[in-house]
Amino acid sequence: MTLSYRDAGVDIAAGAAAVELMKDAVRATYGPEVLAGIGAFGGLFDAAALARMAAPVLVASTDGVGTKTKIAAALGRYDTIGHDIVNHCVNDILVQGARPLFFLDYIASARLVPEVVATVVSGCAAACRAVGCALLGGETAEMPGVYAPGELDLVGTIVGVVEREQIIDGRAIAAGDAIIGLASSGLHTNGYSLARRVFDGWNLTAVAPELGRPLGDVLLAPHRAYLAEVQRLQAAGITIKGLAHITGGGLLDNPPRIFPPGVAGRLWRRSWPVPPIFRLIQRLGQIEEREMAHVFNLGLGMLVIVPPLQADPALRVLGAEAWLVGEMVAADAPAVEIV
Repeated sequence: MTLSYRDAGVDIAAGAAAVELMKDAVRATYGPEVLAGIGAFGGLFDAAALARMAAPVLVASTDGVGTKTKIAAALGRYDTIGHDIVNHCVNDILVQGARPLFFLDYIASARLVPEVVATVVSGCAAACRAVGCALLGGETAEMPGVYAPGELDLVGTIVGVVEREQIIDGRAIAAGDAIIGLASSGLHTNGYSLARRVFDGWNLTAVAPELGRPLGDVLLAPHRAYLAEVQRLQAAGITIKGLAHITGGGLLDNPPRIFPPGVAGRLWRRSWPVPPIFRLIQRLGQIEEREMAHVFNLGLGMLVIVPPLQADPALRVLGAEAWLVGEMVAADAPAVEIV
């Protein structure tokens, strides 16, 4: 008997069909800097503009959306997770002051469904356009035997740039500085393994009384990007001493990554509204407060550390979805205390 690659579980035609469906969305992210993109072995990005910078520093990051893909699969809705991965990566380089240049995606599954892949990539493209970033290329991998049927993995890599003298590294953070929290849109892309355990057996399409809308809609709310907010602060002359993207590790593990020796963060527990989804998860799972703060963002997707006298001007620039949530204090070791 003669075997083919398709007999082994890999459909080359499905990959080609996915590319055909997504190509217009991807090309819509191109500016004149993109010399070669979709279909090329490697993306080409003209870096000549960097020569006009005094001391350009490239900043790169790779991340994934984790098991949020299982919520998307359960609902058959793949239009938001592309936004998730782009915005997550944008925020990761933003904390060091970088603006995005280009992004690459990686989608893998046991069996490629062209329409699903195209929907995910179209979401990536829309998010890239929103932040002025080129979707330069990517990879779709069909790997039966590695991924279970119906499973999908989504990963992204971003490259951005910042002037060396404008890098935000936290070294100037001092006791007395103010901590401003920017609202998250929900879980973003972290804590889904615990959330799925809590909601095991729930109807994701049903309206949860505590939420006022279907549970699946709340769980699939796209990860928010904070590029525009940070740019507004910079344009207003606010001194940003540090930025912390609240991802895996929640409010306890992420902020200390930017603290210099001798200081710690103190967050005021009742200074910001915690979205109902987190209280629902906590109640159903009987989860302790500290564990919640260790897993989830609890409604704060980004922390901004500014001089104390600039806290009020910063809040006026940021508007309603930002709050003064804490302060920096003297301490022997970098840590976060929630009081």
